[in-house]
Amino acid sequence: MAELYSTTMTETLDSIDLQILRTLQKNSKLTTKELADAVNLTPTPVFERQKRLERRGYIKRYVAVLDAEKLGLGLQVFCKVKLKQINHEIADAFARRIMRLPEVTECYNTSGNYDYLLKVRAANMKQYQEFVLNKLGDIDSLGSIESMFVMSEVKQDYGLHI
Repeated sequence: MAELYSTTMTETLDSIDLQILRTLQKNSKLTTKELADAVNLTPTPVFERQKRLERRGYIKRYVAVLDAEKLGLGLQVFCKVKLKQINHEIADAFARRIMRLPEVTECYNTSGNYDYLLKVRAANMKQYQEFVLNKLGDIDSLGSIESMFVMSEVKQDYGLHI
């Protein structure tokens, strides 16, 4: 990989910054000392670099990846949503409504035949049906939905290839 990675006209990440980001993507629980050992630096400059990467928004947050099956949310559904009509006001209202639905873990505004793609988690088909009827069904601007049920997860990687 290139020594420097240009992110904007004025900012560049060097190979150490990229190595820190790659390492944290694999395990964000590393102590500063462990991270420093992984990138072959001392803890103080690694700590300063990590804080700079956080301040500048390269690192948005740290999360724990949970096992949905063990938590009783084994049904994963991709739900394609088409609105009856769309403009800024309708899109903003839809987004605000979706943000309040805990079953929706991801939402994307898309191009093509559908306006949005939702990733939904539920315990089972009955719970998903209740979600569709009682929550999505209450959205006035909703035109149609198409549900795709995940039969098995082939790859789940939260990291970015940098």
